[in-house]
Amino acid sequence: MKLTFLGTGTSQGVPVIGCRCEVCQSNDKRDKRLRTAAMMEVSGKRFIIDAGPDFRYQMLRAGVTNIDAILLTHEHKDHTGGIDDVRAFNFVDYPTIHTMHIYGNEPTIASIRHDFHYAFSQDKYRGVPEIELHTIDEKRPFDVAGIEVTPIVGSHSERFRSVGFRIGELAYLTDMNYVAPEEENKLKGVKILVVNALRWEAHSSHFSVAEALEFIKRVAPERAYLTHMSHRIGLHSETVNRLPDGVTLAYDGLEIYLND
Repeated sequence: MKLTFLGTGTSQGVPVIGCRCEVCQSNDKRDKRLRTAAMMEVSGKRFIIDAGPDFRYQMLRAGVTNIDAILLTHEHKDHTGGIDDVRAFNFVDYPTIHTMHIYGNEPTIASIRHDFHYAFSQDKYRGVPEIELHTIDEKRPFDVAGIEVTPIVGSHSERFRSVGFRIGELAYLTDMNYVAPEEENKLKGVKILVVNALRWEAHSSHFSVAEALEFIKRVAPERAYLTHMSHRIGLHSETVNRLPDGVTLAYDGLEIYLND
C-alpha cells in the first residue's frame, strides 16, 4: 500500500495570499502546502481522498493518469471544489467514457449533487462530468472497487462532521476536533495514522498539535503524520524537532509505504 500526500495545507493553503510571515516567505518546498488531499494505492487500485480547488494541479504534479474512485471526507469547498475536473479522466479515452465513482456521507453527497447540479440534470450539455455518486453508511465498512474501507466519523465543529477512512492498517483522518470512543476503537491495530493538526493553538473545528498528539498516543500507531496545517504550524524544519518519536509533519509529495 502506498499513500501520497497531494496537499497538506489548510483551506487557504500555504503560503496564504498576501501573508508576509516567515512560513509563507519560506523557500523550503516542505512549507508550500496545497489544500489537503491524498492518494492511496492498494492492490492495483488508486483512490483519491478529497478533491479541493487544487485537484487539477495535484493530479498533474503527481502524474496521475487514472483513478478508480474519489472518497470525500466532508462537504467543505477546500475538499470538494475541484470535482468538475474529473472530466479529464472521464474523456481521456473518448469515445470510451470512464464514469467517476465518488463516495461520501449523506450531507456530502447532497452538497455535490447541489453544487454540480449540471452533471446530474436530465438534459446534460456536452462535456459535463460523468459522475456516479455513492452514499456511504457511516456505521459500516463499504466496498470500493473490491477494497474494504472502514469509515471513521469525527466532529468538525458543532455543525459538521467529517469522515476518515481506514484501509487495512492505514487510517487517514482530517478536519476533526473530536472522535468518539466507539469511532476511535475502529482504529485499533493501525500501523500508520494520518490526522489533522491545524496549529499549536486550540481551534473550534480542528485538532491543535497538542490534541492531535494526545489522540495519536491513545491510538498508538507505529507511525503518525500530521496534515491540514496552517502557516501558524511554523517552519517545517523547526516544527519537526518539537514532535515526539514516531510522529512527523507530512508535506506535499511525501510518499509512505505499508505492506498490504
